[in-house]
Amino acid sequence: MTLTFRSATDLAQDLHTGRLTAETLMQATLERIAKVNPTVNAIVSMADPDALMAEARAADAAGLQGPLAGLPIAIKDLANAKGFPTSQGSPIFAGSVAEKDDIMVARLRAAGAIVIGKTNTPEFGLGSHTFNPVHGATKNPYDQSRSCGGSSGGAAVALATGMLAIADGSDMMGSLRNPAAWNNVYGFRPSWSRVPSEAIGDNFLHQLSTLGPMARTPADIALLLDVMSGPDPRQPHGAVAKPVCPLTPADLRGKKIGWLGDWGGALPFEPGILDLSRAALAQMEEAGAIVEDMAPPFPLEKIWESWISLRSWSVSTGLAPLAARRADLKDSAIWELERGLALSAMEVHRASVIRSEWFLRAAALFDDYDALVLPAAQAWPFPVDEPWKAEIDGQPMDTYHRWMEVVVPASLLGLPALAMPAGFGEAGLPMGLQIIGRRGADADILSLGAAWHEMTDWPGQRPALA
Repeated sequence: MTLTFRSATDLAQDLHTGRLTAETLMQATLERIAKVNPTVNAIVSMADPDALMAEARAADAAGLQGPLAGLPIAIKDLANAKGFPTSQGSPIFAGSVAEKDDIMVARLRAAGAIVIGKTNTPEFGLGSHTFNPVHGATKNPYDQSRSCGGSSGGAAVALATGMLAIADGSDMMGSLRNPAAWNNVYGFRPSWSRVPSEAIGDNFLHQLSTLGPMARTPADIALLLDVMSGPDPRQPHGAVAKPVCPLTPADLRGKKIGWLGDWGGALPFEPGILDLSRAALAQMEEAGAIVEDMAPPFPLEKIWESWISLRSWSVSTGLAPLAARRADLKDSAIWELERGLALSAMEVHRASVIRSEWFLRAAALFDDYDALVLPAAQAWPFPVDEPWKAEIDGQPMDTYHRWMEVVVPASLLGLPALAMPAGFGEAGLPMGLQIIGRRGADADILSLGAAWHEMTDWPGQRPALA
C-alpha cells in the first residue's frame, strides 16, 4: 500500500518502533500534496517544505514517543495554529497570523503531530459547502465538478486523496459528517464537551458546536480523539472521558439499531440515498444486528424551530463584533447575525425547552436501542459553483442550510454521531450513514463503526486522481 494511504495507527506504530522515520513520511506527504492538491485545493497556507523537512528530522532526532509523533496534520482554518494564518475563509481575517495555538492544536503538537498547514473551510464555517473568497473552492475528489461538502471539507478531501492520515474538524450542523459522507471517509462528532474549544467569551450557554476527528478508519478516529479529549480547567463543562483507543470492533450480533429513515416523510431525500442506506442496514442485519424501522420519535418541525433559534443565537454572538462590516460578510452570515440579534431572551428559553423535551425523549430511546441511524446527507454532492442546495427532489429549501436538516437531531442534543461510508450512487458519488448514540457512548459508537469498517472498507475505493 502507498505510504500516504496507510492508516495513522499503522504509521504511528512504525514510527515508534523505528521501521519508519518522520523524515520519510514527511517527504512522501509533501510529494503527495504537490501532486494532488492543485486539483482539489484542500490544503491551504502550507508551511515552507524545507522547514517541514527540518522539523521532521528534528522529531526523529528527539525520539518519536507521543501517540501522534511524526504524523503530519493540517488544521481546519477556523482554529489557530501558531505561525499559520487563520483566515476563517473571510477577507476580514485574510493574512492574520496566529500568535498562539488553540487548546486543541496545542494538544496535537504535544502528542508529536507536525502541523504542515491549514485545511480549507467555508467562510466562518457557515454552510456545508467549502468555498470562500480567500482560498476558493475545494473540489470533490470523486468528481471535481461537485462540492466536497463542509465545513470540514478540506480535511475530508485531504484524507480521501492520501494527503493526510488524520485530520481535525468541527461540527455544529454536520460539518464533520456531511463532508465525510461526500468524500468516503469517517467523521466523528463526539459527545458535547468531550473535546474543549477555546475558553473565549461565554463558556456556559452555547452547546451546539464541537471539535472532533476525521480519518479513513474508526481506529484512527479513536487515536486522534483521545489526544483531543479531556477537560479544560478554565471551562465549566467537560468531564474526564475514558480513552477509546485501542478500539475493538463490536460484535454486531444482537445489537439493536433504530432506523429513522426520512422521519416519517418529514425529510426529503434525493433518489437513491434511502435505498443505499437500506442496503447498508441489510449488511448489518446479515452480520447479526437487529434493525427496526422507527416511527418519528419527536416532531421534526419542533426540533428545527429550536435549532434555528439556538443556532442563530450562537452564531450571532461570534459575528456581532463584525456587524459594522456587513459589506464584507456573505449573505448567510448576515442572515444569522440579524436573526440572532433580533431574538429575545424568552424566545431563546422556549427553544431550549424544546431541546430539553427532545433530550428526554431521546434518552428513553436509548433504553431500547444501541444506536439510531440516519443518512448523513439528504442530497448527493451538488455542482461546486452553486452556493447551497436550493431544492431536494423538487422541494424548495427555505434557508441556506435546510438541506442539511438530517444532522440536526443529534447536533441539538450534543449526541455522539459517527458518519461512516455507505457506498456509492449510480453517478459514482459517495454517501454515508450517521450512527448515533446516547451522550457519553462515544466508545460504543466507534466500536460499531470499527465493525462496519472490517466488513466493508469503503475508503479503500479511492478517487482516481493522478
